[in-house]
Formats: sequence, structure tokens, C-alpha cells
Amino acid sequence: MDTLFLARLQFATTTSIHFLFVAVTLGLVTLLVVLQTAWVLTNKPVYERLTRFWGQLYVINYVLGIATGVVMEFQFGLNWSGLSRYVGNVFGAPLAIETLVAFFLESTFLGMWIFGWHRLRRGVHLALLWGVAITAYASAFWIMVANSWLQNPVGYEVRDGIAHLTDFSALLTNPSLGMALGHVLAAALTVGGMLVAAVSAWHLIRRTPDYALHRKGLRIGLITTALANVPLQGFGYAQFGPVGQTQPTKFGGSPAGEALIAEWTSRFGPGDYTPPVLSAAALGFMTLIGMGLGLVWFLLPLLWRDWVIRLRFPLWLTLLSLPLPFVAVILGWIAREVGRQPWAAYGLLPVDQAVSPVSPWLMLTSLIGFSLLLGTLAVVNWVLLAKHAARGAHDPALGRRPEQPPADPRPEPAFA
Repeated sequence: MDTLFLARLQFATTTSIHFLFVAVTLGLVTLLVVLQTAWVLTNKPVYERLTRFWGQLYVINYVLGIATGVVMEFQFGLNWSGLSRYVGNVFGAPLAIETLVAFFLESTFLGMWIFGWHRLRRGVHLALLWGVAITAYASAFWIMVANSWLQNPVGYEVRDGIAHLTDFSALLTNPSLGMALGHVLAAALTVGGMLVAAVSAWHLIRRTPDYALHRKGLRIGLITTALANVPLQGFGYAQFGPVGQTQPTKFGGSPAGEALIAEWTSRFGPGDYTPPVLSAAALGFMTLIGMGLGLVWFLLPLLWRDWVIRLRFPLWLTLLSLPLPFVAVILGWIAREVGRQPWAAYGLLPVDQAVSPVSPWLMLTSLIGFSLLLGTLAVVNWVLLAKHAARGAHDPALGRRPEQPPADPRPEPAFA
């Protein structure tokens, strides 16, 4: 057993699980803002019910997602002490800001939004949800700032064997940041749109009583997925230029890449400085899925006169396509992270110098423990989401008036 391999496997496993929570959180909160804003402006009950229904699923995912984030970050000190010691003064700054944003501002706004139903004015209550969304996006921004620094270290100098931050603005203008951030946000919106469309399609297939509600949800989800696919593809392809300049070894042999490898060989000694083929494979499959999701544009004309529902086949297609954006976001993460290998910080700190000096058996124990914990949280999350999604919007607990008792069991479907 190899300590480095086990540490990398653990980080890949736990980060992938956590990233799924993040994608759902960012995607759903954006749609919730649209739904509740539409309710405040139009006063239509359908938007209130959709906000309550999807808000309840959002809260479930958020709470368990926060737990996975806390657990995951312990790895920086436990498994990657070399990384923390060498680049902590730079890498830790955006992570600290993200922690303040996510664990204080975002959680505070969300808690006030959850308990503010029917206690606050509609405008104030809506402003809290906007606060949740803005801080969620800010949290994603600072995470990407930190990650982009590992992809392309800038604004630092090494003193006494430790990297020190010298130019904070360089972190914000990092060439590895802008397009990657846009791509991640568009991917999250695709996940949220596809989730809303698939759950709505499932209820329409089952012919549950809330036909009008889930018809509206299906339309919103499909349109969101289609619109998000445009910037998703745009930001994705636009990254090839900056990545080719900052990481010339990522996409295979090139004169710049070969020159850089020669420099690394003289500085760090002989070694394999070519990223694993897994990075290119993940990139290829992610691109195929992204292009496949673009076919949702062909479903939009079927929204006319509800042909998308009458034909029923599009409903099944939408439902069965639900895993695709989740697979794509994991493949995208693999392409970005594995393509940086063998570096923890590209061209600055090799992974074998970043890993903690612990025994393989201890690292294996950590891998099993962390993976089981985050895997359990993920399973619990999806079971709860499926359970509450199956109940439909008949009587979500979120937003129920304090004096209103729970509704009677759901009535039988209006049509078989």
C-alpha cells in the first residue's frame, strides 16, 4: 500500500461526494429565487407552492451538504500537512473567507428564511432568500479562487521554504479563475434545472393530482436546463486557451510543455510530469454529456399544447437523463484536478511533498472512515430527497402556517 495513493483516493472520493451537494445547492437556490420572486410579484399560489416544495428539498440538501464540507476540510490538516505548511499562508486566505461566508452569513440568512415564513413581510422574506443565493455564489467564488491558485500559483513569494501572499489582487485576476467559475456555475444551474424537470416528469408520469403544479415545474426545469447549457458549453470551450497557457502539460505534448518539463526535471529531479490519461478521458466523456444535454432544446417546442406530456416518451427521457449532469460535474472535477498531477500546487509543490508522513495503514483507516461517513451522508441525503419529492407539493412542512395543522393524507389521483 502507498500512503500517497491512499491520500489521493480519499480526497478524490470525499471531494466528489461533497461536490454533488454543492451543485444541487447552487442550482436549486437560483431557481428558488426566481420562484419566490415570481410569487411576490404576481401573488399566484402556484409559485408559493413551488417555492415551499423545492425549498424543503433545498434545505435537506444544504444541511447535509454543510456536514460533508466540514468533514472534508479536516483532510487538509490530517492528510496534506505538507500542503498546509508550505502554501497555507496563501491557499488558506480564500478558504477562510469562504468559511465565514458559508458558515456564518449564508447559514444565518437561510435560518431566518426558514423560520420567517408568515412572520416577516414578503419583501423582507424574499430579501433573505436573495441573501442566501448571493452568499452561496460568493462561497463558490472563494472556493474557486483557492482552487485556481493551486492550478496556477500567482501573487506569492517563497521565503524560508514557505509561500507567502504578496498580491491579493493577483488571486482575483488569476487566468485560471474566470472561465472555470462560469463553467461551474452553469453546470450547477444545469443540475438544478434537470432535477426540477425530472422530479416534475416523474409526478406527471405517475399522474399525481397536482397536474398544474408539476406541469409548471417541468416547463421551468426544461427551460432552465436548455438556457444553462449555452454558457455551460461556452465557458467550457473558452477554458482551453487559458489552461493551455497556464498548464501547457495538461493537453499532451507541446513545445511549451516540453520546455516546462525540462525545467522541472532540473529543479525537482527526473520523474513523470505528464498528467494521467484519466484526465483526458474524463474531459472527453464530460464533453459528450454536455453536448447530449444540449438536446433538451429539441424538447422545448413540445411544450406547446403540452405535447411533451401527451407523448409521455419525453417525460421518461427527462427522468432517465437525471444522472447525466451529476456524472458530468464529477468528470469535470476529475479532468481539472487529475490534469494538474503530479502537483499539489502546479509547478511549485509536488504531491509527494504535500502528503502527511503517516503510515499506509493509518491512511487506509482514514480513507475507510471518511469515505463511509461521507457516503452515509450522501445516501441519507438522497433517500430524504426522494422521500419528500415523492410526497409531492400537497403539504410541505416548510412554509406551513403556525396555526395550520398538517393536511390529511393525499387524495387519490384525479385520473388513473
